[in-house]
Amino acid sequence: MSHPAERRLSTSVLIIGSGGSGLRAAIELADRGVDVTVLGKRPRGDAHTSLAAGGINAALGTMDPQDSWQQHAADTLRESYLLADPRTVEIVTRGAAQGIADLEQLGMPFARESDGRISQRFFGAHSYRRTAFSGDYTGLSIQRTLVDAAEQRGVRILDDVYVTRLLTSDGAVFGAYGFVQQDGTRVLIHADAVILAAGGHNRIWRRTSSRRNENTGDAFRLAVLAGGRIRDAELVQFHPSGIIEPETDAGTLVSEAARGEGGVLRNARGERFMERYDPVRMELSTRDRVALAAYTEIAEGRGTERGGVWLDVSHLPREVIMERLPRVYQTLLELQMRDITREPIEIAPTAHYSMGGVWVRPEDHGTGVDGLYAIGEAASGLHGANRLGGNSLIELLVYGRIVAASAAEYSAALTAQPRSRAAEDEARAEVDGLLAADGPVNVRVLQRALRELMTRYAGVVRSEEGLLAGLAELDRIEGQLDDIGVHPDIAAYQDLAHAFDLLSSILAARATLQSALERRETRGCHNRSDYPEQDPALRVNLVWSADGGVVREEIPPIPEEIAALMSEVSVDGKLVE
Repeated sequence: MSHPAERRLSTSVLIIGSGGSGLRAAIELADRGVDVTVLGKRPRGDAHTSLAAGGINAALGTMDPQDSWQQHAADTLRESYLLADPRTVEIVTRGAAQGIADLEQLGMPFARESDGRISQRFFGAHSYRRTAFSGDYTGLSIQRTLVDAAEQRGVRILDDVYVTRLLTSDGAVFGAYGFVQQDGTRVLIHADAVILAAGGHNRIWRRTSSRRNENTGDAFRLAVLAGGRIRDAELVQFHPSGIIEPETDAGTLVSEAARGEGGVLRNARGERFMERYDPVRMELSTRDRVALAAYTEIAEGRGTERGGVWLDVSHLPREVIMERLPRVYQTLLELQMRDITREPIEIAPTAHYSMGGVWVRPEDHGTGVDGLYAIGEAASGLHGANRLGGNSLIELLVYGRIVAASAAEYSAALTAQPRSRAAEDEARAEVDGLLAADGPVNVRVLQRALRELMTRYAGVVRSEEGLLAGLAELDRIEGQLDDIGVHPDIAAYQDLAHAFDLLSSILAARATLQSALERRETRGCHNRSDYPEQDPALRVNLVWSADGGVVREEIPPIPEEIAALMSEVSVDGKLVE
């Protein structure tokens, strides 16, 4: 019997995910002289971080000297609907200025004031101007800066590797297993420590701002199979403005800068509907409120024939659109041949960001599995029920540095590392089993069915009846796994990757549905039609385990110096999140 080719590697610290958080950790490890390897299933220059447009937060005081990390923390906690972990928030906001300085030292091309200081602008719900930026391509600039810095340090980055399993023995991680998507070569990596930076799970909805082969819940499945848990899976941010067509690109974002610059939202009747939902802030309201408003208009029959609403910037001067919204203009021209200087954009809410994720400790983002850490959108703790715009990028930098230091110390302290041949064989057998699958059910058909059920039953508004129906439908989808067919062809092993995407999506969907069922209240992004009010007793985090159980986790008290600053923030003239 012939065996597939298998490449074996060894490294001190393995990082899964080549986006901003993974690369920042890799740079820190390299600077400490630690051997590090990064695996990415996408090309390193095209990781999900590159899509972030708006900016990155830190209380630098460039524009508003009275700003402080304490006020940044207060804004973050208030907008989280009090579900963010105060310790995590303090670590990020305290460390934000250093994160910006680190990035600046690596060569990040920030927009600057005439005196050379880093420029900052308003984002919604911030008390002060604390969002640094690089045009409307901030994430892309960060990604390019980090890729260049990692390559200059000789960091080993392997693109096109799909990780299928983390390898554990006696409650400790010792590596990972996967395959090269291009030719199917297996990859076995032994490592002292593993940093999971593989993104979130918002691709399991039909309309999503993520692309086809990212954010399918990979990090959730890898962590859970290794013994980790998932916190607040139900807390998913729906961005108000995703395009509807073409279907292949449904959910692609129209930047909130379009509303920040004066864009107007109208329903199919031509009514400026935000007057009904937030008459003071109108289109400058927060993401969760604008998304709910658009959803309500559509659900109550005032949407377009395709199930959307209109975002109109055509009344703005052409030069403003070309200068301030070039990415939006180009995107709509390329995808729809639509000239936004002349006609409105049809949009609908789109799944955008996983605010929950793998359970981690605030101090080092350890997962409770020895040697396993999680960072970025894969992790949880900072955002609660509503992410403050610009916080996700700074989180990557602050915790990238912290987690790298913790992983380096863990690796250095090991005197020996037990490995498990059985764990390696199990990982091999899982891949072998899928490659041998020759049933009549197409993996992508099941993936589409899963995305449809999540959109129908766990979208912007949920109910007990719908969530239970969603779980029943999920059971039916999972019941068809024995009948799937996986057929790699001469082009690549994408069919195998899709099969693993489906396994991850099923786990992530179950965690989301069961956690949403348990959160019997409306708070931030989580809207329950059958429980329309906040429940003070549910000011807790919900932690999901592999057995399907959901437990409540108390949130530590907010320090007094931060709590005293948690007042409502005026949004007059400020860009939304």
